[in-house]
Amino acid sequence: MYTAQGKMNQQELLRQYLPLVRRQALGLKTRLPANIELDDLIQAGSIGLLDAMTRYDFNLGATFGTFASQRIRGAMIDELRTRDWVPRSVRRNARALESAMHRVEQRLGRPAKEREIAAEMGISLEEYHQVLSDTNGSQMLPIDDLGDDYADALSSRHVTPLANLVNDRHRVQLMRAIDAAPERERLVLALSYQEKLNLREIGLVLGVSESRACQLHSQAVARLRMKMAE
Repeated sequence: MYTAQGKMNQQELLRQYLPLVRRQALGLKTRLPANIELDDLIQAGSIGLLDAMTRYDFNLGATFGTFASQRIRGAMIDELRTRDWVPRSVRRNARALESAMHRVEQRLGRPAKEREIAAEMGISLEEYHQVLSDTNGSQMLPIDDLGDDYADALSSRHVTPLANLVNDRHRVQLMRAIDAAPERERLVLALSYQEKLNLREIGLVLGVSESRACQLHSQAVARLRMKMAE
């Protein structure tokens, strides 16, 4: 990946890492509404790859592959954040879901079940499942947000002790929230964020449809967001 002069060969890097851009775009697309185009994510990720090529410094202590992966994903997330790509009704329903879940769990002292959340929202179980399907991808995930923080930390020479403290605190909160989630939701989160499986693959592991895996993922994320907000 280096020329005779010791400089990074940009053409070789592009050839090697452009497939990574597509893989990350495909993985992210599975958790986003249908109106988000794969090509837009690939374009944003490609810009992130070019940015990584200009910013990378081996003195940061990370390999180029790790650094590039973080910059690619960060560029895609930034692209999504610049758009008003989620209808207000979907955001409103997502907030209502998390609020209902919080009230039920405060009242019962345990993780809320689907029927209980639906009843608290005053809707049927089928309508609740539709809300889950609609809101999947509308939530900016705590895990994704932490990942962006770490990517920024790697690419910046000005990380303060306070910023590190905040990141550590959020990580502890997140791990506690995951530990408190129902077992099936913990498995969905592990398959999605550790094993990097898409919703279709998660469905195959769980023995459910892709749409059901989508609903379980959305509910797990809503529960994490609710716990993190506490």
